[in-house]
Parts: sequence; C-alpha cells; structure tokens
Amino acid sequence: MNPLLIATTNPAKLAEYRTILRGFDLHLMSLRDAGIEAEAPEDGATFADNARIKARFYFRLAQIPTLADDGGLEVDALGGAPGTNSHRWLGPDADDRTLAEEIVRRTAGVPPDHRTARLRAAAVLVYRDSDEIVERVTEAAQEGIIADRCYPEIRIGFPYRSVLFLPARGCYLAELSEEEAAQLSQRKIAVTKLTDDLRRIAERR
Repeated sequence: MNPLLIATTNPAKLAEYRTILRGFDLHLMSLRDAGIEAEAPEDGATFADNARIKARFYFRLAQIPTLADDGGLEVDALGGAPGTNSHRWLGPDADDRTLAEEIVRRTAGVPPDHRTARLRAAAVLVYRDSDEIVERVTEAAQEGIIADRCYPEIRIGFPYRSVLFLPARGCYLAELSEEEAAQLSQRKIAVTKLTDDLRRIAERR
C-alpha cells in the first residue's frame, strides 16, 4: 500500500480524508505520523496559494506524495471575510465556538437575501512521476447562508459548519452525519477532481 501524506495535524480532518479516500488503496499519513514538526508558512493571498505552499513544503520534507488543502468561510455580507484567515481570524487563542458565534454576531441584522456564504476549499497534490514533479490544483465550494444563531453542537476543528445553513436540505451543515458531511464537502469535491492522479499513485509498484 503506497503512502500519501495528508498535510495536517488535525485528527478530524484526517478522519474526513479517510472517508473521502477510502476507495483508494493508499496508506494515509498525517504530519505527526511522518514525524514532521515544521510548519509551512501560510501567507498566500488565496486558498490555492496556501495549499500550494503547504504541499510543496511538506513534499520536500517527506519525499512522498503529499496532499494539502486550505479553505475556510467566505461571507458575502462581510466582504468575503474571514476568508484565508478563517482559522486565525480572531487570533491564536480563539476557540471554535468563539469563531462561530462571532460570525453570527457580525451578521446580525443582515437581511435573509444578503446572508449568502460558502465554505471554499483548494486542494493541491504534489508527487514524483519518474523524473518529473507533478503538481495538481483543484478548488470547490459548498454554498449556503449564515444562520441567525449557532447550531448548539460545534465539532472541534469545524466551527463554521455550525453557522452555515443549507437551504436545499433544510438544515445546518453541522446536523449532517460525518458520512453525509464528508460526501457533500467542498474538500471532497476538490479532491475528487484528483482521482486520476490518486489512482496512479495507488497503483504504482
């Protein structure tokens, strides 16, 4: 089983990747599994920039196929914020509930038809194919609206699922099971676009 480094230390994100990629014969490794403690800079202007920075950085360290992503919440009424700062928006000490509740606070009074928002993700896969370094970049988004209150349960690592309401399903994203959320997620859609490359990595001998 060939290894694939998932450029994260977030157990929840790694678990989601195990669901997304379970159809591939790949041994998924986190940064901790690979013994990597260095942190890639995340100073890109876009989600794709940050994902590319991380994928290249950790590929150079691990020298195995590396999949990195970056994403977050874009709220139209907030000019696209928090955007690429989604996880650092309120500083390093803000917990998930604080992040979610601040979105609700800042959109208080915004009319329903102006509460549009999306969870966006960019995924970058870097691997060696013979003497060539291959790099693939994909993006996807999950559209919804900002609810006027947080869903009571906030899953660690996914604060914005508790404020994004999905009109087509009539529920918060946070109300879906992990299986359902993984199948609908912007991360899954982005990663699915890498299917041919992932299959090539899995089938190499």
